[in-house]
Amino acid sequence: MPGAGTDKTKNWVAQPGPIVVLVEPQLGENIGAAARAMANFGLSQMRLVKPRQGWPNEKAHVMAAGADRVLEAAVLYDTAAAAVADCNLVFAATARAHDQAKPVVGPEEAVRLMAAAVGAGQNVAILFGRERYGLEGHEVGLADRIVTFPINPAFASLNLSQAVLVMSYEWFKLAGAGLPFAMPQKSPQATKQQLLAFFANLERELDKVEFFRPPEKRAGMLLNLHNIFHRMEPTQQDIQTLHGVILAIADGRKGPARGGLLDSDEALMLRALLAEHDKGKGSGAGGAVRGLSRLLRRNPTDTERTLWDKLTKDRRFSGHDFKRQTPIGPHVADLVSFRQRLVVELVPPDETEAAKKSRAERHAWLTERKYSVMELSTADTEANLGQALDRIAAALSPSEF
Repeated sequence: MPGAGTDKTKNWVAQPGPIVVLVEPQLGENIGAAARAMANFGLSQMRLVKPRQGWPNEKAHVMAAGADRVLEAAVLYDTAAAAVADCNLVFAATARAHDQAKPVVGPEEAVRLMAAAVGAGQNVAILFGRERYGLEGHEVGLADRIVTFPINPAFASLNLSQAVLVMSYEWFKLAGAGLPFAMPQKSPQATKQQLLAFFANLERELDKVEFFRPPEKRAGMLLNLHNIFHRMEPTQQDIQTLHGVILAIADGRKGPARGGLLDSDEALMLRALLAEHDKGKGSGAGGAVRGLSRLLRRNPTDTERTLWDKLTKDRRFSGHDFKRQTPIGPHVADLVSFRQRLVVELVPPDETEAAKKSRAERHAWLTERKYSVMELSTADTEANLGQALDRIAAALSPSEF
């Protein structure tokens, strides 16, 4: 499997190009890094003039990171003049003015001149100097042109391999090499019909929650929403995913306190049915109780929704970690603070005898395990929500509250 952008299953690009000449490079690591830069951008001819650490150099191979064929094909010379003796066009890469009457060009113009010469079958070379002080005057004198980079004049010295990389990149770019990969197009762009259907669904759900306020701004807000999605240029898969997101939010498949699958009356009927069976008592499996708690959280009654909303916004209860419709052993508590070991139960009107018996057994089980149980009438809670919250706050332990 290819890693870090290197794919040995692909063909090595080895087209005719300029020769890279390193004059007395001081470090084997820089020779290896220069070879790597050349391989990145399709250059393969390297010439070395008296490398200071000798040749071959193990450090160069380590730094080349796979560009060994460039190093293995490198040719040694005793002088820069010998290294360019068979060349028709030579460039000297330098950051210093050498007071020589020689044309000075930037990298882009340099590679255009190189391309013309290489295309005509000529040998072209680029001289790069020593890491410490670059090319000497007589070496620059071998060149037909000086190539230098637009660079910060207060800090103009590039690392040797960086200079090679810049020239190699400019050469490869001019050679017409495109980017090696593009974003995969896994789904066609959404049609206007699909977008309009999505907008209609989105507008319908936003109307349900009275998003467009004040009414006179409705048209402008809708236009802004349309423009957001048009600018995105979504695919058909994008729109299908967004449809699912809107439906999930609207149906209340997530979140503890809003948008249940059942309305409040149906949720009350569900609780009345479960109360007679102690909300999962005897289910025999913790997973079943957890599933029941999720069902109840997704389907709050109006009273539960209002109480939970106010409780979570009341600073008196911050830090006590209240949870709603949460399993405690085989039971599911309407509200519980495990930190306080306090359980709050909402008692519905017209409770059946079976439900009362189950509730009493549940309270006994919780009390044995050191939980305090508070009962709140749903009717009283709806009539005076503040009083219900005061009762819960009064039951909190003084050491915690």
